[in-house]
Amino acid sequence: MPDLHALIRAVPDFPTAGVVFRDITPLLADPPGFARCLDRLAEPWQGYAVHAVCAVEARGFIFGAALAERLGAGFVPLRKPGKLPPPVVTLAYELEYARDHLEIRADALSAGQRVILVDDVLATGGTLVATRALVGQLGARVLGASVVIELADLGGRERWGAEQPLHALVNC
Repeated sequence: MPDLHALIRAVPDFPTAGVVFRDITPLLADPPGFARCLDRLAEPWQGYAVHAVCAVEARGFIFGAALAERLGAGFVPLRKPGKLPPPVVTLAYELEYARDHLEIRADALSAGQRVILVDDVLATGGTLVATRALVGQLGARVLGASVVIELADLGGRERWGAEQPLHALVNC
């Protein structure tokens, strides 16, 4: 089986000095590695009757859409403002050094639908927590979340909390 960690390239000082960017393009370019990644993302959710997989633009879409297909679920994109046709529900949230916004179509989910959240990287947890809050505004039931990479030193798991499971494939 492909070693997922070996397929994720560390790029120091990108996009700015002091940051180590985790490049997933080698993982995406490796068919057995990408397939293994999707298998592992799907494993925790087998048997949960997931209705939808919600993912944040842009790299989260890659994993979210493929995972939705594997789980027999719908795919719901969460986007930056102005990218989805109305009506939308918008949520402003705080990141470590900035403020951002996410939008979801107001009719994307129904009350009680069982959803999971997927993203490529969990860093400080701000985006994932905001995603949970935004999906919750539509009345959907968040079962938990999966990420490909967790940057454990940045505290995202603690910010996520223990209410729902959080699965990470690779810890960096």
